[in-house]
Amino acid sequence: MTNLRALALLLGAACLATPAIAQKLYKYTDPATGRTIYTDKVPVDQAGKANEQLSGQGMVVKRNEAAPTAEQIAAREALRKRKLEEEIAAKEEKRKNQALLNTYPSERDVDEARERALKANEDAVKDAERKLADAQKRKQALAAESEFYAKRPMPAQLKRDIQQNEVELKATAELVEKKKQEIDAINARYDEDLRRYREVIKAGAIATTK
Repeated sequence: MTNLRALALLLGAACLATPAIAQKLYKYTDPATGRTIYTDKVPVDQAGKANEQLSGQGMVVKRNEAAPTAEQIAAREALRKRKLEEEIAAKEEKRKNQALLNTYPSERDVDEARERALKANEDAVKDAERKLADAQKRKQALAAESEFYAKRPMPAQLKRDIQQNEVELKATAELVEKKKQEIDAINARYDEDLRRYREVIKAGAIATTK
């Protein structure tokens, strides 16, 4: 029996049936043969696969999509997660931009904040250098004192003072170097703030003209 003849017989049966007991007609493609199949009942092995429901006149009244595969489900979930991550990132970017505008009402405020940070760092460097100079003087004094004990046992307290002075010299010298290196980091931070500030202002100006 050809597919068209089968369809004709099914449609005829549907037309003879009363509305209360009218049969549903389906159309699907056999994956094994590629043939179009018309039937009043979807086979068990076709459950969850794509098909079309037909009216008594053979018109498509509903298209039933195939159940998603495991790969499709995974792809949809990955897409959902990516969109969620993008939304979260966009909200965080908006929050940072607003915080930037709240911190710097103008470009001049960025420059002034940079100047304050550099000045505070400069003061910290000078303070550390003063402490380093004091420690170096203390080292010289301890060295002179220790000369008296070149040929006799050195007092325990003097030994502890020399050791403590060496620790202080090392720590203070490292602090001076660290503070000097922070100058580049400070400038880089405010350069980045200024770049972002200009981008945010420009983006806002473009948005208001649209």
